Amino acid sequence: MINDRQAYILSAIIDEYIDTAQPVASKTLVEKYDLGVSPATARNDMVHLEKIGYLRQPHPSSGRVPTEDGYRFYLETCVKPDRVKQVC
Repeated sequence: MINDRQAYILSAIIDEYIDTAQPVASKTLVEKYDLGVSPATARNDMVHLEKIGYLRQPHPSSGRVPTEDGYRFYLETCVKPDRVKQVC
């Protein structure tokens, strides 16, 4: 359904959104997460992730934020057990 780069972009968006609570732009991803692609390529992947329901764009000129399905995919696929902290 999504390729490795799109999974990495989704993971980076979720990490950034958790840290900042702000919509994440493609330029931020490319600069901060060293994607090795242009912002336009990252935007195309973000559009795909939006079409399949993992991201949404709160405003036409803003970045993207994760949806419930995006968080679910992230937790089921991207998070390794050693990254989960013990809460109790």
